Amino acid sequence: MTTTLGKTPRTRKTSSSPSGLRRGGGVSRRQARAGLALVSPSLIIVLFLVVLPILWTVMLAFQDVRLIQIRRANLFGNYTLDNFIGVLTSEALWSSLGTTLAYSVLGTLGAIIVGLAAALALRNAFRGRTLIRAAMLLPYVAPVVASAFVWKTMLNPQFGVVNAWGTGFLGWDQPISFLTTRTTDWSILGLTVPVPTALFTVIAFEIWRTFPFVFLFITARLQAVPKSIEEAARMDGAVPTQMFRHILLPQLLPTIAVLSVLRFIWTFNNFDDVYLLTGGGAGTEVVSVGVFNYLIGRGDIGSASAQALVLAAILTVMVLVYMKFAVKDEEVA
Repeated sequence: MTTTLGKTPRTRKTSSSPSGLRRGGGVSRRQARAGLALVSPSLIIVLFLVVLPILWTVMLAFQDVRLIQIRRANLFGNYTLDNFIGVLTSEALWSSLGTTLAYSVLGTLGAIIVGLAAALALRNAFRGRTLIRAAMLLPYVAPVVASAFVWKTMLNPQFGVVNAWGTGFLGWDQPISFLTTRTTDWSILGLTVPVPTALFTVIAFEIWRTFPFVFLFITARLQAVPKSIEEAARMDGAVPTQMFRHILLPQLLPTIAVLSVLRFIWTFNNFDDVYLLTGGGAGTEVVSVGVFNYLIGRGDIGSASAQALVLAAILTVMVLVYMKFAVKDEEVA
């Protein structure tokens, strides 16, 4: 028997011929066409439901278009900056913008605080906790029309239960029209302070409706906090306030930050709550209600579109500033 030494086994060379390249290119093209076919329905929906309405709004914002002229509005109309000049020089815009900021900031802050307190209160297990947690979600899932009707009935100055309790048990001199009174004088530490009654009532309604959203997310985040850390802190003698400040709050801050951004954006654009309760009267006209009044009350589609774009620009700037500082804080951490 003879053996062959020093010979290496032959390896088959991969073909790099043009035919192989063509086959690979054909597979890539088929995959690209299949991917395009899969995403094309979503692209069409986004195009017709998002992109085209935005472009249509931008086009109308630069034209002098009334509601009865909407059918004659087209791409080749007479473009002008009069709508933006009229909106930006109007005192109503800046007044409604201040009201919107107060409504958004206080509503978001109140929802975060109430949702956090509810999540902490229902964190530990007890009998009936599941039922109470489910009841907490009712204000958020209930139809806003029904919720607004219930609140308007409760706050009615003639037969509402709130004024009945206030005049009967709290010593109010007379019923308070919460939804139609711009300001009410309150005596605080010997000083008479005008309180924006209708605005605070709308903010309270916003907090009541949206705190379950915060409660749900914070509850989910609390369940992911390791129990061992809290047990170690408890053995070291930490009181509940110290445990919340040094253990729970750092764990919850990222979730609270995201919730704050989402709630602020949604509250800033909110329309139905304010309109159903007060119609924008008594100092509660937010920017979205102002856009509606321009559109329906005056029939001025051009000015309404311009005001909507101004609102979107302001909100975009606020979000970009927040994102810049948020990213910087994450890099520092």
